[in-house]
This record gives sequence, structure tokens and C-alpha cells, in this order.
Amino acid sequence: MDSPQLSPFGSKSPLCLSPSFQMSTLSLPGQAPSPVQSPVLSEVGSARQDEEEEGRRKRYPADKAYFIAKEILTTERTYLKDLEVITVWFRSAVIKENAMPEGLMNLLFSNIDPIYEFHRGFLKEIDQRLALWEGRSNAHAKGDYQRIGDVMLRNMCSLKEFTSYLQKHDEVLTELEKATKRLKKLETVYKEFELQKVCYLPLNTFLLKPIQRLMHYKLILERLCRHYPPEHHDLRDCKEALKEVAEMAGQLQSSLIRLENFQKLTELQRDLIGIENLTTSGREFIREGCLFKLTKKGLQQRMFFLFSDMLLYTSKGVTATNQFKVHGQLPLHGMIVEESENEWSVPHCFTIYSAQRTIVVAASSKAEMGKWIQDLNMAIDMAKKSHEKSDFLMDPSMCDRSNRSSDEVSLEQESEDDTHSSRTSLDKQTHHRANTTMHVCWHRNTSVSMSDHSLAVENQLSGYLLRKFKNSNGWQKLWVVFTNFCLFFYKTHQDDFPLASLPLLGYTVSTPTESDSIMKEYVFKLQFKSHVYFFRAESEYTFERWMEVIKSAASATGRISLLVTKDPPEINGN
Repeated sequence: MDSPQLSPFGSKSPLCLSPSFQMSTLSLPGQAPSPVQSPVLSEVGSARQDEEEEGRRKRYPADKAYFIAKEILTTERTYLKDLEVITVWFRSAVIKENAMPEGLMNLLFSNIDPIYEFHRGFLKEIDQRLALWEGRSNAHAKGDYQRIGDVMLRNMCSLKEFTSYLQKHDEVLTELEKATKRLKKLETVYKEFELQKVCYLPLNTFLLKPIQRLMHYKLILERLCRHYPPEHHDLRDCKEALKEVAEMAGQLQSSLIRLENFQKLTELQRDLIGIENLTTSGREFIREGCLFKLTKKGLQQRMFFLFSDMLLYTSKGVTATNQFKVHGQLPLHGMIVEESENEWSVPHCFTIYSAQRTIVVAASSKAEMGKWIQDLNMAIDMAKKSHEKSDFLMDPSMCDRSNRSSDEVSLEQESEDDTHSSRTSLDKQTHHRANTTMHVCWHRNTSVSMSDHSLAVENQLSGYLLRKFKNSNGWQKLWVVFTNFCLFFYKTHQDDFPLASLPLLGYTVSTPTESDSIMKEYVFKLQFKSHVYFFRAESEYTFERWMEVIKSAASATGRISLLVTKDPPEINGN
């Protein structure tokens, strides 16, 4: 593929992609190009960067504790940028259009502004300490600065004062959602803002970051405490800081679980056409993913969404719109699921019997089929025990539709239907909306559960990595952020939005083989079919951390191993 070059106007300008970049290797016949490629960023000066990086690497302290502490710094930089999406960018958008009522403005920003200001100060403090630890400053008494526990303890104690703000995030998220439904102007600004490059994730995910950040501090402090010997001078402060943050995280844990579910439901509500009131009280999201539905036309790709009370299936037309159209809505009450490979002679096939209709579906692998059947049976049992069996909030028009054969139309026919409803600017295909898990699952023929989402939150990571393509010579230094099953690439940590992204579902992660001819240490290899990337970390600890978090994302699809595995055969023949 051709190399799109970085814009001469600097890293904040959009990347211009060459037409040949629009590859469709992962698409079904006639589908729009897949959004899962990572653009080749300019490799100019990469050899010089390589030498500079080698020199810098030798200057780093050898102590593993330094690299654990550095993870606090690198992830804090990303966290502050994430807060700015709300405090700077979204605020600017709503003020410009005068789109938000004063009461909601006060509720939103009076809760998040103080947290943002606190973390600005905290980031400066960690940055200064790491500079002293590295020996980048003039301080001579180095021993006093080769620790982080005192900085963490002081700031975790200060952060406790913000617990009341964090407890209000539940109300903030709910009120914002209600207001966007009620006020057309705010809804338009919200949707338009989500199309901006700076909003690289669904907007309301940024409101969950402050509570999730507590969990990151807890995990990093636990790693430090495990690393230090009992007599280490930094251990006591680290243990005290851990105690403080664990207490806060414990208080907010149930709130976080509820918020993550609510956030997921609102995200789906925006991306699905033909379903109302998805965020109804008591409904829990369980799994989303791609299955092939048996129809009169043969196997048709469908996107399925499993909730605690119903199963939805949808299609995505060959259009500019980024939304999925609901074709069927099946209540779980009375549903039965059975394996049926022998009956239909289709691999990884199972039958779903519901009160309204029976459907036959096939997964892309045995592991995928196992996950769906297990989650469906668990959800059916939960629905059986629920006291609200009668109230499924079924849309009568959906019930009527499920008795017709509208879902049996060909993919081409569906795309024609979709074309008529995709003329507004808000429906246009965008660079990052295609990175939501539903779109990646669609292109990679896989699925993701709520527990996978929760695990992904724990495994967020940021830092500089050197990147190399299979057929390129030099290494290129990039600031890389891992979140939401995706790698986002920036030129530096100061950039406001990513230049490119790489969704990791379906990828395998391994160390390079002899045939790869990579003669450097701390290198890991990412591969999906013919797409191969090499990344080089600065230390053994950072290498292990990147391997760990990427493995956790890729393993959500059940296709991960330490060696590169062959892709299982795919039903659609691609």
C-alpha cells in the first residue's frame, strides 16, 4: 500500500490517505472498505530516530521500579488529554452553539473541572520526580528521588476530597443523556462533536475515565509493592497510598459497573436504527458480535446484541451510514438454544427457538459458538428468574416485522433501502466511529462481552514505541495509546487527536521469529492475516506490559497465542 505522508502543516493537520489505502481485504463482497487498517505514517528520519532512541535508552535507570513509576506518568498524560475532550473541546462546542441549559452546564463542569485542575498539578509533580530519578535535573542527592511513593501518597490523600464529585458522575451521565433526547439542538451538537477527530471514543466514555483512573492507580501501586523488597525505603509510602486508593475504588465500584452498562446502552442506542428505549431500567448488556444467519438466500452476515431480557439482530448496509438496522428482536423468556451442526451441515451452527420464531445461526469458530451458547443460556436463566417477565417493552412494529421475511432480503437490497435514509451530514462515515467494537466485530467476524469490556478498562496503557512494518527498513517513534481494544497512534504525547488507529480484535501477538530478521530486543509482533507490525519497547518491563495488555484485547476473540496461529476458516469464504 502507498505511504500517505504527514501533512506539511504539522501533526495537528488531518492525514491525507492515498486511494490505495482504502483496502477491502476484510470486507464481504460488495461491502464498503474495512476501517481496520493502520495508515503508514511517514518514515522520514526514522534511522536517525533509531540512533537517538538507542542513546536515550542507555541513559535510563536500570531499576524496574523506575519503569513502573513511568507508567503512572505516561498514562496520566493520556488521562489528562481525555479530560480535556470534555473540559476544553466539548465545552467550547456547546458554548459556541449555546446548546446546553445552564443547570446542566453547571452540573457537568462543576464536577469535572476541579478533577481536571487537580490532575494537572499531579502530572507536573510526577513529571518532575521522574526527571530527578532519570538524572535530567541538577539535583545531586539522587537517592532521595529514586522513589514515587511519597508523591503518590500525598496525591491519593488529596484525591479523596474529590470522592463526592466522582459520586455525582452517575447523575451527570443520566442528565446529559436525558437532555440530548429532549433538546434537538444539544443532540445535534453532541452528534457533530462525536464526529470530530479529538473525540476518538464515544463521548460519554470520557465521563467514566475519572473513576476508572482510580483502578489504574491501584493496579500500578500493587505492582510496585510486589516489586519492592520488604526493607525498601519506598515501600511504606506505596502501601499507604495503595490503601487510600483501594478504599476510594471500593466505594465507587458498584457505581462504575452501573455507569459502564449505561454508557454501553446509550452508545448502542445511537448506532442502532429501529429500536427505542434501549436504556430502559434494569436492562444489562451482555455480548455483541457477528454471526451468520441462515436465510432463503443462504448465510447472511448479521450483528447480534444480547441483553439481559432480549436478543437483537441487525444488518449493516453498503452505504455511507455508520448505523446498523434492527431486523429482529427476540425476548429471552421461553427461549431455547441448541447446537445443530449435524442437522444443517454448517460448521459452528446452532438454533435459537423463541416464542416468535426460530432462527439458525453460525459462528466463525467453535470458540465463538461456545461463548454465544454459554452467554445465551446464562441470560435465559436470568430472565427466567426475573420478576419482570411480562414487561419486555417490545415494539409492536418489531413483532409484526419478525413475522415477515424482511430479514431474508439480500445484502444488496438492504443497502438500497439504507441509501434513502442516509442523506444527512450526521450519518456520514467517519474515521473513528468505525472503531467502535460493533464495527470491528463486524469486519473481524467475532464478538465481545461486557466482561471483556470491563477487563479492557483495566488494561489501558500509553507510551512511546518504535514501529516498523514488515517490508520497511527504519523504525518510527510514535506515541501509542491502548484503550477500547484499539491502538491509537500520535506523533507526540502533546497531540490532541490520533493520526491513525489499529483495532486489535482478532490479532495475534508474539515475539518475532528468525525469519522476521529483527535483531533488536524488546520487540513484539502483531499479525492479522497478511497485516504484520513490529513494535519495540524501551525496557523489559514496558515490553512485558504491552504484551500483556494487547494479549488481553486480542484474547477477547479467543484467537490469541504466544505463537502466530492460522486464522480459522471463515464462513463467508473471505
